[in-house]
Amino acid sequence: MVRGGDINIGTCLLINGNPHIVVEREFVSPGKGSAFARVKAKGLKSGNVITQTIKTADSVEDAQVDLVDCQYQYSDGENYMFMNNESFEQFGVPISAHEGKKNYLKEGETYTLVMWEGEPIDIKIPYKMVFTVVESENYIKGDTVSGATKPIVTETGLVVRVPLFIKQGEKILVNTESNDYVERVND
Repeated sequence: MVRGGDINIGTCLLINGNPHIVVEREFVSPGKGSAFARVKAKGLKSGNVITQTIKTADSVEDAQVDLVDCQYQYSDGENYMFMNNESFEQFGVPISAHEGKKNYLKEGETYTLVMWEGEPIDIKIPYKMVFTVVESENYIKGDTVSGATKPIVTETGLVVRVPLFIKQGEKILVNTESNDYVERVND
């Protein structure tokens, strides 16, 4: 059990018998009455987002989840296939529930899977990742404006806006939460 006042972003809760992860939390302390947390939680199985109000003194059941490091293998059209790095057991994670993560999955890379009752229910994408530019338009020298950017495509199909000096074949660091270019990576 977790108290309403101790709920943070990323906390896994059991709501109506299904695991949810907290994606937004607002702490409200009204002048009259007791304080409460307004929580937005995403269903890890369904993908639905619900909003709940929880008094800070009340307790909510937390979902007992395990974090397992797994290597991304491939996509079979219905599932993303992962292999446990320790037991070599394979898991299929439904694509339909994690459509937005497809451009961040690279074959052979290790990701952390959130497991609930032995089933994978979420894929933790690292905060920053390195990608190779496979499509990039050239620009003409002198055709620049301060802070000008252009769209590029990475090896996974991810489209990112980058500075004009980035060329095809170069590696870039991308913030996966905001999909923003961070810096060029030199090997």
